[in-house]
Amino acid sequence: MADGFEQMVDEALTFFAKLEKNNTKDWFEPHKAHYKEAIAGPAKFFADLMAEDVARTTGKPHKPKVFRIYRDVRFSKDKTPLNTHLHIMWQPTVQDPLAPSWFWGLSRDYFILGMGVMGLQGEHLTRYRAFIDTLGDGLQDALDEAAESGAEISDWGPEPLKRVPKPYDQDHPHADLLKRKALAVSGPMPEDWRETGVVKATLNRIEALMPVWSVFDKRLHIDTHQ
Repeated sequence: MADGFEQMVDEALTFFAKLEKNNTKDWFEPHKAHYKEAIAGPAKFFADLMAEDVARTTGKPHKPKVFRIYRDVRFSKDKTPLNTHLHIMWQPTVQDPLAPSWFWGLSRDYFILGMGVMGLQGEHLTRYRAFIDTLGDGLQDALDEAAESGAEISDWGPEPLKRVPKPYDQDHPHADLLKRKALAVSGPMPEDWRETGVVKATLNRIEALMPVWSVFDKRLHIDTHQ
């Protein structure tokens, strides 16, 4: 059953189609009020609403974040000022880089829900590699299960290493996972999202990724009891 957020999706896609042809602040300024009312406002409401569902599904509190439409172009060769997508994230309130966040993304090229850990460095990257070495079999099983619903490892984040990092063997059974500095898995929204409603479709995708989330949560549980 539709929940009204399909209108937000339609408004966003129509708006982004126009923005792609007119990606300037001069064009955006007279259209800003419409963006806030028809897209940004509903997106914040959706993000707040879904944060409760994410917490209920995972058993862990999450805080919502709707990403700004303005791009940070300081270190980018692409100087177009505005994003032509709507991105939302639900982050766990626990301060641990190995606690996965949930990502919701909409553009003219994709409509997805993903989950994972991003941009790991230093001791947290070391912990991630130990996690793969210890629980890699269970994680791979969970990734295979998620793949049955159309999910796959995302290319978000930094480029993987070319070689397995020391002290792990080059022929490690989970070499590809060890080479990563981030791990996110995502999949497209169910095709019937318009009939079921955006909330239900998002929940369906979250449930499909829960096996992967559960393996990460097991790792965190082990860490806190060592």
